[in-house]
Amino acid sequence: MRKPNQPPSVPAPGEGKRGEEGYLGYLLRQAAGAHRLRVDRTLADLGVTQPQFVTLTMLAAYPGLSNADLARLALLTPQTLSVIVTNLERAGSLVRKPHAVHGRIQHIELSASGQALLRRCRDRVNAIERELAAGLSAAEERAVRRWLVGVATADTAET
Repeated sequence: MRKPNQPPSVPAPGEGKRGEEGYLGYLLRQAAGAHRLRVDRTLADLGVTQPQFVTLTMLAAYPGLSNADLARLALLTPQTLSVIVTNLERAGSLVRKPHAVHGRIQHIELSASGQALLRRCRDRVNAIERELAAGLSAAEERAVRRWLVGVATADTAET
């Protein structure tokens, strides 16, 4: 029992509104935060953060993107992405090339060392992904993926 004038204690993840009784949106954000922290810790000795990993991943999947397109794909602000790109370029992990038509637009691509770094990162993040899906059947995992994509695209479906 708490004493008068004593603030309530903050529930641990999985308890109270941070548990199964919580709002789905909050639980998604809580899970995303926990996942980001886990990825950050897993990649720390490689000098890579979760947003840098996402940036490298999206560049590998969609080479030649502009900063604006990459920011949208990586779910980052253009300002944050600009800092990430500058740091990754300084580290030699990516290169910028001028757009063939638009002089102000630069395409960004992974360098050979960036590709090697991404491979090392992927090995570690894939292990986390396997742990996330552990205990789910293939059908359950597909259902979770479908649901998450549905949540992410619900706004675009209405327009």
